Amino acid sequence: MSYADVLFKKNCETILNSGVTTKGQKVRPHWEDGTPAYTYKAFGIVNEYDLRREFPAITLRRVPLKTCMDEILWIYQKKSNRLCDLNSHIWDEWEQPDGTIGTCYGWTIGHKFSFKGEETDQIDYVLKQLKETPYSRRIMTNMYQFDYLEGGALDPCAYSMTYNVTEEDGKLVLNAILNQRSQDFLTANGFNICQYAILLMMIAQSSGMIPGRLIHVIADAHIYDRHIDMIRDLMDRPEYPAPKVSLNPEVKDFYQFTTDDLIVEDYQTGPQIKNIPIAI
Repeated sequence: MSYADVLFKKNCETILNSGVTTKGQKVRPHWEDGTPAYTYKAFGIVNEYDLRREFPAITLRRVPLKTCMDEILWIYQKKSNRLCDLNSHIWDEWEQPDGTIGTCYGWTIGHKFSFKGEETDQIDYVLKQLKETPYSRRIMTNMYQFDYLEGGALDPCAYSMTYNVTEEDGKLVLNAILNQRSQDFLTANGFNICQYAILLMMIAQSSGMIPGRLIHVIADAHIYDRHIDMIRDLMDRPEYPAPKVSLNPEVKDFYQFTTDDLIVEDYQTGPQIKNIPIAI
């Protein structure tokens, strides 16, 4: 069985059985009909995945892995906030009049700053540091930039990646911690994990390293009231072995990866859940 399935079910049990409800509170999210979107929530969920053992995709329902990679490339490779650069409709609800999502996500990653007299951006900084000072404890990206929050369509949910290199059996292993302030567990949990696992794989391969441990820290992990029955359905489903996921080994430059370079094998899953209501 997929280890991601085991953790998903365990986390859902924690949220539903030990979490607290926001019902009756003044909440920001709402449903399309204007009704407040209440949740059951748990604070401080931490999960660890080792990419050397298996890829962390749930099999309870299919995660669209090419779409996961496409959004990650949109943010970290294209450094874009324009919806025309994204091959999905994930961000349509937050589109601004100018066709962008404003000063957040890819815009923040690509925003230039000066470091030791050189102009760079966050992802170029990471790639350079991994090449020149791989054992540094200062290699990270952070999209939660207070100066630009007001101009963004949404405060970033998964907002920072901290990279750390270890040497094991003579090989360099790239590990990372993903920090997320908020997560809609039904719609985003499986998606976010796979996204950042793929990002870790691409950064590692570009740096001549092996992708290792991905630790995912979620401050507010929640299940919306209108998602509970769907979550319980997933929790009752059988689990399958994790798929085999790899990258085209010929690509060594982070900026050359495309979704065609993602290789997915033996991905057996339960049926997809359709018509999931989205709180905005």
